[in-house]
Amino acid sequence: MFIMKKIKLTLFGMLLLGAVACKKSNNTNPSNGNVSNQEAADMVAGSISLNSNGVANLAADASFDAAVISETPNACGTIKSDSISRHSPAGAMYSYSYNVKYKFVVNCNSNNVPDSLSSTLTYSGSFSGPNLSSSNSGSSVFDVNGLLPAAKNFVINGEFKRAGSFSSKIDTSNHGNSNIDIVINSLTLTKPNRKIVSGNAAISITGDVPRKGSFTYTGTLVFNGNGTATLTLNGTVYLINLETGERVKV
Repeated sequence: MFIMKKIKLTLFGMLLLGAVACKKSNNTNPSNGNVSNQEAADMVAGSISLNSNGVANLAADASFDAAVISETPNACGTIKSDSISRHSPAGAMYSYSYNVKYKFVVNCNSNNVPDSLSSTLTYSGSFSGPNLSSSNSGSSVFDVNGLLPAAKNFVINGEFKRAGSFSSKIDTSNHGNSNIDIVINSLTLTKPNRKIVSGNAAISITGDVPRKGSFTYTGTLVFNGNGTATLTLNGTVYLINLETGERVKV
């Protein structure tokens, strides 16, 4: 009888310890450094919106160059380098300041007519968005197709990278370093106004928070053609405003 009671108590103790361990595991996930899914989504929003010198900005820059070149005679093989300083208007709700350096090369078809543009950019600066502020630097490599007059759209493929420090406005204790990689596929902009109408991307986010650990998130992005993009991040879906960087859970 004593042995039986001891076994029952031991089993009860193991179950209790297991429940406590499970609860701790649910509350503190060492793989994400206490950075929540929505905070990771804010990092993506800050990497694609116009108000943070994101993909939308750099795609507009690249397609603008393509539009100018498509109307320039004898442009084959042209190489151009330039720089841009970009700042938010005074009194803007969300602020940003970036310096951008870019270089592009004009590619031509077998008839010596410009048909695509290879664009490389580097940038550095900072932004303060709806839920996140960041100081960062990065680069992009874009191929812009659609320079031929018969083409109805510009189509961009390439990769955008951003690395730097971040500070969450949702949880002010969450601040650290992040690396964001966005691989873009068939990002389509209309002619002549260069409005984003479709496209998709693969997302990868890594980083660390001091004394809390590292984090990793992956996801996909779909450009909807109405000024928004749908982000699916570790199974959670958000809608992102491409101008302001605001995001809402769907």
